[in-house]
Amino acid sequence: MTWALLITLVLVLGIALVALIAQRAELRRTHEGLEERSRARERGSHAARLQYPVPDLAKCIGCGTCVAACPEEGVLQVIHGQAVVVHGARCVGHGVCAKECPVGAIALTFGDLTERRDLPALTPDFEAVGSPGLYLAGEVTGFSLIRTAITHGVAVARAASERVRSSDVTPTSDVLDLAIVGAGPAGLACALEAKRLGLRAVILEQERLGGTVTSYPRRKLVMTQPVELPLHGKLTRTTYSKEELLELWEEVVREHEIEILTQCNFTGLDRSPDGNFLVYSSRGTLEARNVCIAIGRRGTPRKLGVRGEESSKVAYSLMDAQSYTNRRILVVGGGDSAIEAALGLAEQTGNQVTLSYRRAHFNRLKLRNEERVHEAIRAGHLECLFESQVRSIESGEVELELGVGDTLQVVRIPNDDVFVFAGGLAPFPLLESCGVSFDPADRPPAEALSDRGNSLVKVLGAALILALAVLGWIVAYGSYYDLSPAQRLGAEAHDLLRPGGGLGLAFGIVGASLIAINLAYLPRRSPSIRFQLGSLQHWMSAHVLSGILALVAVIAHSALQPKHTVGGHALAGLAFLVATGAIGRYFYSFVPHAANGRELQIDEVRARLAGLTAEWDREKSHFGDRVRREIDRLVQSGQWKSGLFQRVLLLVTGERRLRRTLRRIERDAVQEGLAGDQVSELLVLARRAYREALVAAHFEDLRSLIASWRYFHRWVALLMVALVVIHIVTALQYGSAFEGGN
Repeated sequence: MTWALLITLVLVLGIALVALIAQRAELRRTHEGLEERSRARERGSHAARLQYPVPDLAKCIGCGTCVAACPEEGVLQVIHGQAVVVHGARCVGHGVCAKECPVGAIALTFGDLTERRDLPALTPDFEAVGSPGLYLAGEVTGFSLIRTAITHGVAVARAASERVRSSDVTPTSDVLDLAIVGAGPAGLACALEAKRLGLRAVILEQERLGGTVTSYPRRKLVMTQPVELPLHGKLTRTTYSKEELLELWEEVVREHEIEILTQCNFTGLDRSPDGNFLVYSSRGTLEARNVCIAIGRRGTPRKLGVRGEESSKVAYSLMDAQSYTNRRILVVGGGDSAIEAALGLAEQTGNQVTLSYRRAHFNRLKLRNEERVHEAIRAGHLECLFESQVRSIESGEVELELGVGDTLQVVRIPNDDVFVFAGGLAPFPLLESCGVSFDPADRPPAEALSDRGNSLVKVLGAALILALAVLGWIVAYGSYYDLSPAQRLGAEAHDLLRPGGGLGLAFGIVGASLIAINLAYLPRRSPSIRFQLGSLQHWMSAHVLSGILALVAVIAHSALQPKHTVGGHALAGLAFLVATGAIGRYFYSFVPHAANGRELQIDEVRARLAGLTAEWDREKSHFGDRVRREIDRLVQSGQWKSGLFQRVLLLVTGERRLRRTLRRIERDAVQEGLAGDQVSELLVLARRAYREALVAAHFEDLRSLIASWRYFHRWVALLMVALVVIHIVTALQYGSAFEGGN
């Protein structure tokens, strides 16, 4: 007895210590996630460029699969046990997070496009609004992924095919079914799909096959994601170098005899009298029933508009960094292209590279590029001049303006080469002359986010039907199941329904098989062991369904009389698993949802504080900044105490600390000469921020408590599997002897 108590005490203390360490680690991760989200808001990288994921916090179970699946790091993080968008600007629309979410809690949507005049007005088939038969595909639509461009091109070819088939016009040899402008990934995919559908199509390309990809630096890795290329098949690799991708496309064009007119500049469109398109180019005029414009968005490089920019030492792209050694180089820009060029040049022998960026910090970089550039700056391999702009370019130096407002200063740095990455002037005038509208009023309204339904409803419905079928069977044989164990031995149905024979054994085999299917969800969900057989949401549905049906089957296998044996204990473990699974699926999401809701309210209060105090910074010696820091310290004191005792103590002493801080803020505000209504609003916001933080902290405590179901779920699952294996082995070894005894 003493040994048992001692062992129990050791186990309890060990579990408590592990739980405490895990809770503190989780608290630290949540704190870091919220700080990163605050930094993202300060830099402006929280806002999406175009598409971005929207997690449904009422459904999210915090598994983190979406975070692991996203190819662009930092877009999503798990905060308070749920997925939250942090760096929305890094999202480029892969959509993998939505695909991999096991409970369908993520939808892709668009940001606010009401003021965007750089996006064309298109129908869902990528047809220009008001111009039937004119389609846009690829980067010109605002989407930059190669995979997305291929998808666009295929969709346009299918829409054009439908339009040709539905037309009453008799085909003629001198009129194309489809003219494609641009031989990038969208144009090539469109031509391949058109060929597969039997359309007569021609590609017009001003340079050569590859479009924008041809301007990428040498050996640049191009993310494609697995995608289907018409007539060729699936591109299974996730990365190709620029050279590999261009070689692949050239091979596909040769193999399928795709007609491409290279060195052919597209100059505009018009309508013929019979409604077809007249496609004007430097190589003549073509007539086509449909046109797909896939020319990208880069157009003409954006110039700086400074003296000396016409110099031969100024370039707007970098093809090969290895061609530059022992040079003094200035790179202008703060996007991924500028960073990659600066880093590539800095790696070459003898180069002195300076990066000039007009903002105070980078805000739209891929995480890998951001980490690399900061590492290069710290190591002294690259000098970065933030808040700087080029004023003039001379033969041996460059003049720059540093700072903002009243702190401007002019510096001159020695220079041999200048690379400008300030974006491009998209060919909007050309597109508008062709009939493409960029007026936000012409865009179809964005599809509102709606509840797409929960596949779990169907799963539970199917489980209910099958469970009722088993229940019906049990009711039909109720005369047997109502007997005592001793009475069953002489019953006529005993050989059929007992655990070791006939239908009872079949129920056991079905139950064991369902358990195996249920466990297959774990390797499918694991980021390190990934096989793409069906969506993860379907696997989650199968996980729930197989767990419930396994329990029903095993209950039937036990003949409704589980004993104090290995098999009976396995049944108890399975029942516990189903119960904890239900807790996790339905109840666990509520508390994190509430905690994240409080965090959003804290963000709202901070935004209002920033707006209220913005004018004070200039007029009152940065008083507003001091107030914001003071309130942030107040919020932190109520939010991130690591121990439960500290949190309880905070409840007792918190109001006193709050009153003391507010009195100090009020006294300082009066001394600074603020109006009474401003002081009152400031105090209200400070009090609200503190109390929201306190509530969020206690939601975090409750969430940690509820989250313990996962540990029970996992360890009981492991124990249950072990018991099932022992039960099966025992039955195989001693089953015949047992039956002989019966």
